[in-house]
Amino acid sequence: MTTHDIWRKSSYSGGNDGDNCVEIATRPTHISIRDSKTPGRATLTFPPVAFTPFVRALKNAQLS
Repeated sequence: MTTHDIWRKSSYSGGNDGDNCVEIATRPTHISIRDSKTPGRATLTFPPVAFTPFVRALKNAQLS
């Protein structure tokens, strides 16, 4: 039996009806993110221990 991810929009979607939005799905085994405008395209999937360093690296890149 296949269990599907439950997607939710990021709280940082921004204005304009969330035009700049990502969705996230969390499971005990992985965390996935995707572009809400094209949900059928590629997703990024991380083991839970890798997700926080990924987000931290994105934040640091924005500050540079």
